[in-house]
Amino acid sequence: MASSPTIPVTVLTGYLGAGKTTLLNRILSENHGRRYAVIVNEFGEIGIDNDLIVDADEEVFEMNNGCICCTVRGDLIRIIEGLMKRRGTFDAIVIETTGLADPAPVAQTFFVDDDVRARASLDAIVTVVDARHILLRLEDSHEAEEQIAFADVILLNKTDLVDAGDLAQVRHRIRSINGQATLHETQNCVVPLEAVLERGAFDLDRILDIEPDFLSEDDHEHDDAITSVSLRSEAPIRPELFMPWLRTLTAAQGQDILRLKGVLAFPGEEQRYVVQGVHMLLDGNYQREWKPEEPRTSRLVFIGRNLDPAALQAGFDDCAARAA
Repeated sequence: MASSPTIPVTVLTGYLGAGKTTLLNRILSENHGRRYAVIVNEFGEIGIDNDLIVDADEEVFEMNNGCICCTVRGDLIRIIEGLMKRRGTFDAIVIETTGLADPAPVAQTFFVDDDVRARASLDAIVTVVDARHILLRLEDSHEAEEQIAFADVILLNKTDLVDAGDLAQVRHRIRSINGQATLHETQNCVVPLEAVLERGAFDLDRILDIEPDFLSEDDHEHDDAITSVSLRSEAPIRPELFMPWLRTLTAAQGQDILRLKGVLAFPGEEQRYVVQGVHMLLDGNYQREWKPEEPRTSRLVFIGRNLDPAALQAGFDDCAARAA
């Protein structure tokens, strides 16, 4: 008997704030007739990324607390094996990794685990790159370089935030790391989805040229200076206090804040407010209405260096509405 075809898996990577969730939302919301199972990994004890993903029929599996390439690899294998029991309900799998993940061990999972290898195949590593901040990240982050080096497809995103000269410099730097990946220059990750999904682009021989020990399970290093701080408030957050606090905070500490993201409940407001930031760049908007059964809990996560959890918690608490 012929064996069943393997399920294609796209690994979506890129450093913090590059636009991975923006791309994932496009995958889940566009009318392409395909069904995707989504696995999301994030860095921090409070899950935020799952709430930033648009409502869709696709089932989202979330893994918190750790790097997808080591401490939760067992969870990744178990989720994929569980998905295989329901493989008739979806056409492909998308894995969105934390922005701090080295993609090599993620890809390695599809070769070193026999059960996973028999049922799923790595289709492509798609890396989203922040055109404005990537040169700085390449100076202080081994993971940012690895994400580019291992990519089969690169989305050079946020090109509208840099001038032509800087963009050319970024383009040249990317090509010096990876001259073979398909490169798309985008704003808000707008690219035909057929350019990133189910391309059959992963080339094991090329990866072995980059990292000969790819198929061995050697330890890898992490930047222990990067930590996350997760804040929560059961009381509504007052926007007239929160917005100035956040602007002041990012102006003072923006270089150390690699990423911030949150879902907030404002007093008397029926819609959730989503805030996101990279360094000193902030963006926020109303996302959707709170569901009747959904707790109106505000959550805010910072990822960066030299973070002061007590000071951040105190500042966030000061923005909460006090009971009369």
